[in-house]
Amino acid sequence: MCGPLPMSDYPRIRRVGLSGLLVQFGEGMSEPANRAAIALRAAVDAQHWPEVRETSTSLVSTFISVDLVGTPPDVLGDKLQELVSGTDWYNAPLPAGRTLWEIPTLYGTDAAPQLEEAAEAAGVSVQTAIDELSSARVRVLTIGFAPGQPYTGELPPHWNIPRQQALTRSVPAGALVVAIRQLIVFTNATPTGWRHVGQTAFRTFRPDSDTPIALTPGDEMSFPSVSAAEYARITRADTSGNGGAQRSVLT
Repeated sequence: MCGPLPMSDYPRIRRVGLSGLLVQFGEGMSEPANRAAIALRAAVDAQHWPEVRETSTSLVSTFISVDLVGTPPDVLGDKLQELVSGTDWYNAPLPAGRTLWEIPTLYGTDAAPQLEEAAEAAGVSVQTAIDELSSARVRVLTIGFAPGQPYTGELPPHWNIPRQQALTRSVPAGALVVAIRQLIVFTNATPTGWRHVGQTAFRTFRPDSDTPIALTPGDEMSFPSVSAAEYARITRADTSGNGGAQRSVLT
C-alpha cells in the first residue's frame, strides 16, 4: 500500500463539479490519511453549517456535499480551509461513539475454500493465517461497492497479497475475503478477485431495519474463529442480521 505523500502536498481542497468540495489527504491508502478523512468528517458534521447537505468519506478523502449553484464555492471553501488548517488531521483522534463488532467467522472448509491459497500467498501456514486473521482488529476504512459493504484494514504487510488474475464466479453474502492488506465482508453474492477465506452470517445491509447500513467508517471489526458446528448454530439462532456478533461502544 502507498503511504501518504509529503504533508506539504496535502491536504488538498478541490471542487467536485457543482455538487460539493473534496478534501484529499493522500494519493494512496494509509492509516494516517484514512484517520484524517474520518476525523475531518466528524468535525465538519459538528459545525452544523447550513449549506452542507451531507458528508461522506472514501479511503483518504472527505466529501462535503453542497449545492454550488446556490452557494458560491468561496463561502464554504473559506470556512473549510480554516477548519482544515487548524489541526494535524493525520494524528487526530478518531470520533468517539464508534462501534467495535466481533463477528464469529468460519475459516476455510467448503464454506470458504480459498484460505489455503491466501495463506500461501501471504507466506504463512493455514493455521497461522487463521490465528492472524481471527485476532486482527481492523478499522472500517470506507463503505462502498454495494450498500453497506465495508473495506477494512490494514492487516500486517505480508497480507499485501494481490487480487486473483481471474474472478471467482460468486461468493455468498457474508463472505470474508482478503487482498491488499484489507478484508471485506460482502453484502451480496458477487463475483470477485479477492480470496474467500472465511464465512460469516453478518449482514452489512438490512433494508427492513431502522438502521439499514450497519457499519460506519471508523468502526472497528474483528473476526474470531468458530467451528462449523458453532457457525451452524449461529445461522439457525440469529435472524437479526448480526450473525452472532458482539458489539461495544468505543470511547
